[in-house]
Amino acid sequence: MEYRALGRTGWNISAIGFGAWGIGGGDWGATDDTTSLAALHRAIDLGVNFIDTADVYGDGHSEQLIAQVRKARSEQLIVATKAGRRLDPHIASGYNRQNLSSFVERSLRNLQTETLDLLQLHCPPSEVYEMPEVFGILDDLARQGKLRFYGVSVERVDEALKAITYPNVQSVQIIFNMFRFKPAEQFFAAAREHHVGILARVPLASGLLTGKFSSQTRFDPHDHRTYNRHGEAFDQGETFSGVEYETGLRAVEELRPLVPHGESMAQFALRWILMF
Repeated sequence: MEYRALGRTGWNISAIGFGAWGIGGGDWGATDDTTSLAALHRAIDLGVNFIDTADVYGDGHSEQLIAQVRKARSEQLIVATKAGRRLDPHIASGYNRQNLSSFVERSLRNLQTETLDLLQLHCPPSEVYEMPEVFGILDDLARQGKLRFYGVSVERVDEALKAITYPNVQSVQIIFNMFRFKPAEQFFAAAREHHVGILARVPLASGLLTGKFSSQTRFDPHDHRTYNRHGEAFDQGETFSGVEYETGLRAVEELRPLVPHGESMAQFALRWILMF
């Protein structure tokens, strides 16, 4: 496993992390905790030391499973969680001290820890990036020992560029894959200049870039790849990274001849990301 520095945190994290949205259940169809726990353990066995989750993944179930694994392992694991999407309605004014403090306390309980490693604002409305008081609240939570570092998970490049103007933002999580190249063109250089870590999310475009899907593939009715293809439930970019399903299938077939012999499409797609 390759390890890379994450911004100014002092952490060396595995170049490939474990994305824990799926194990929470709810947005990916039926899940099985035994399989989820086995997947986490296998990832750690292979050198993964960075796990990304959120308080809304399975309404906290993802965080709770991670806590179980963390307790069972001797390795130092870095867990990044997120806050904000519990708001209903999800509006900028909801990112206030009372709500953020409440979300943090809930994640602390779920993860069975006294301090969150990395808290990320969970794709907040764009107006939040124009509200310095929100980042002041995060600074206060860090001073109180509730979290070590904080960052943001964004939908758009312009949000990422604004976020890194706040001096204590340590990381930006952004959609980046073979279908979504804009961050490399318009954001990565600025992130390097500010010494901010980049976490690539939706790296396999919700599975499209595994090359395992076809026009005949059917997803569970409770899987966001069924019900959110056009942004019906949340931002369209979260599902197939915003690419129309049939368009994505055609693109994968054009990419397939480029995959080296003995390498899977998924390995090829992840290796492409790791080139940056």
